[in-house]
Amino acid sequence: MTVTRPSDLPACGIDQRRVVPAANTGPSRETLALNGGLVIDPATKAIAPNISMSVNNVFIPGGGPFSADGVDDLTALPFLYARWTNPTVRQLEQRLAALEGADDAMATATGVAAIGATFFTFLKKGDHLILSDVCYAGANELARRILPDYGIEVTPVNMSRPEDVAAAFRSNTRLVHCESPCNPILRLTDLAAIAELARKHGALMSVDSTLATPVATQPLLLGVDLVIHSLTKFINGHGDALGGVVCGRKELVEKIRSRAGVYLGASMPAMNAWLIMRGIDTLFPRIRMISESAAKIAAFLQGHSAVEAVTYPGLASHPQHDLAKHQMDVFGGIVTFRVKNPGQVARQLAERLKVAHYTFSLGHQRSIVVLLDTQEMMKSTYQLTGKQLEDYRRFAGDGVFRLSVGLEATDDLLVDLDQAISD
Repeated sequence: MTVTRPSDLPACGIDQRRVVPAANTGPSRETLALNGGLVIDPATKAIAPNISMSVNNVFIPGGGPFSADGVDDLTALPFLYARWTNPTVRQLEQRLAALEGADDAMATATGVAAIGATFFTFLKKGDHLILSDVCYAGANELARRILPDYGIEVTPVNMSRPEDVAAAFRSNTRLVHCESPCNPILRLTDLAAIAELARKHGALMSVDSTLATPVATQPLLLGVDLVIHSLTKFINGHGDALGGVVCGRKELVEKIRSRAGVYLGASMPAMNAWLIMRGIDTLFPRIRMISESAAKIAAFLQGHSAVEAVTYPGLASHPQHDLAKHQMDVFGGIVTFRVKNPGQVARQLAERLKVAHYTFSLGHQRSIVVLLDTQEMMKSTYQLTGKQLEDYRRFAGDGVFRLSVGLEATDDLLVDLDQAISD
């Protein structure tokens, strides 16, 4: 299978739960996770992607533009310079576009680079951004601390309340950015409802779908304009490569590529693209296994004497469980829980864990857990007050433990967590 452009890919993006596919809809997303964008090496016939480490490619003088300035579609040009396009990175972009049912995708050096590329492409001085008041710390701090320096207004909103989002729109609102499930409290956004509001007001909507992954949710089918992933997390799944991506309509992605992709310089290295494609090969079985394990762990923690509360979209106790069932095919690999003495239990976890690891980040093949202290989060990142702080504390209390479930045997994780959190 040789694919050089996203438009050549078979139709994809069918939600198997909500839509009965026709006989000739093309390969399933499980197959596209392996073959989407794959280029068979013409010389060796190798079926694994090549790694093109060269920064430069030869060209014919006068045969193309010397500068990216004014080029509408850089991917239509021959490969010239790796900061613009790279063969290995391009295969990754095509595979992710296939998985999200998108026209195109642009990969970046990190997840926050993908978010920054989106913000700095579609927002300018005098524009207004509606932002999920709880989202990835890098995105939240970029929006609330940096964008105002450039004359961009930012309004943080609880995205689980469409009426609050509707009330936040202004005549200069250009972008709505949300996250579902949101990191770290696993609150959901009704993507279809918020996308409809954005369209009504002539704004774009982007969603960070890192915690859901394409296995759980396909936001473009729900009306979202741009889907962002930190590829560092579950999509890579091995904790050894940084990366980000923005997926969406061709005209939107190319605008991001021609501006942020060229001039902000956050290009993805070819080696990282290759490592992330290796991770995508096993994305569907990994996420399904992790989700099954997470559900068992969430149920176990819910009944544990040392645990006060557990949040997981797959639990009936999640306040948005019905939305989760409608919007997610699996419920993901993140579980949060609260205890009476979070500081003490954090020390116990750091000292006692034998299978899982006490550390930041998420989405690795190994299980990791960390305490996110509410007071520290409010001081350093979210700075919520009043009703928004009350909403946060309903999920997090004084502090919430974020557990990213890995590929270890579920029973081993249960034993490990039990001995670590028990008195």
